[in-house]
Amino acid sequence: MPKKGGRRTGTEKEQYIPCKQAKLEIYYPLFLKSDGHPESVFEGLIFPIKQDEFFRDYWEQKPLLLQRDDPGVASYYQSLFQLADLKELVNKGLYYGRDINICRCVNGRKKIFNKDGKVNYVQLKKDFDQKKTTIQFHQPQRFKDEFWKIQEKLECYFGSLVGSNVYITPPGSQGLPPHYDDVEVFILQLEGEKHWRLYRPTVQLAQEYNAEPEDRIGTPTHDFLLKPGDLLYFPRGTIHQADTPPGVSHSTHVTISTYQNNSWRDFMLDVIPQLVLDTAKNDVEFRKSIPRQLLMKVDLSDSSRQLSDFLRCLADHVENGKEPRSSDMKKDFIMNRLPPFLETSLDSLAPDGTLPKVDSTIRLQFRNYTVITVEPEQDPLTLQDVRQASFSVLPDDSRD
Repeated sequence: MPKKGGRRTGTEKEQYIPCKQAKLEIYYPLFLKSDGHPESVFEGLIFPIKQDEFFRDYWEQKPLLLQRDDPGVASYYQSLFQLADLKELVNKGLYYGRDINICRCVNGRKKIFNKDGKVNYVQLKKDFDQKKTTIQFHQPQRFKDEFWKIQEKLECYFGSLVGSNVYITPPGSQGLPPHYDDVEVFILQLEGEKHWRLYRPTVQLAQEYNAEPEDRIGTPTHDFLLKPGDLLYFPRGTIHQADTPPGVSHSTHVTISTYQNNSWRDFMLDVIPQLVLDTAKNDVEFRKSIPRQLLMKVDLSDSSRQLSDFLRCLADHVENGKEPRSSDMKKDFIMNRLPPFLETSLDSLAPDGTLPKVDSTIRLQFRNYTVITVEPEQDPLTLQDVRQASFSVLPDDSRD
């Protein structure tokens, strides 16, 4: 916890001292406008914590709770998304499963109440009011520009895909059972109050989603209420559950998540195959056949020594300057990330004028959105191909 907000030990009540408004004016406009440098946007997100402190003391280590009690921040958070926004969005043609799930935690299990096909708002609101279902709205950045602006800056900051989901839960209800996720999570409380309980991980830095039964998770390490303007961060693997208290208004929060499949495990799975192929081109030992009937054996211990020698050889190549090349992870990031929010027509990005030559000097308009990879030779792109790809491949930026 930040010193100005008091420190939290176990389940002790948070002692929060409001920050001075002057300091809010320094940090929050960069986040509220979402048009600043990526580092400024992230620092606005975790204000009053500094980046160095966050990554030193919290990232991948323990939860961070920021209870701000600031009307200006609460008002901005509420403007990001409200239950009232759903009616207009549903009229755009949302579908169950793809865009919206409705669910409720029943006897420790997640029960889905989705219908087939398009979402009907009257039926959706009826299930919300009468069946006490939680509405999970997937990837609101597709419809809300402010989320788009925030998330594309965070993708520049992290160098990793950033997703989001909105959860709207009626009073006296809980949408999901205790579980942990495979992503780093930032939770922004937008409307109402949400009662959260966090538990020690059974799998630290988990790399898959899993529900956990109540009798396995023990007592909470953190037990608190989130109110509009509050922020909660916790690492992947943190077991959590949340409910809207009875007798109050509904709760709306958004989860902004990142670093899914972005660990050293994933990086090594990406770079080592190509490293093996490159090494085998110049080292005949890598090209020799494996022993006869090796694949028919259950016990492969006889080959462990040879395999260890190969791995040491690969390590030597890396230490001596052989550059590992990420391929699939880079392509996945650049192809699926958000394009820059331009507030203008994409026609302005279409190639125009004289095409550059081999010896031309060029300037990248969106340098933070460009990745260079080495690929096998393919058919040359036409100008039309480039125009069609410009939106997905250029998702800073001239504003840096």
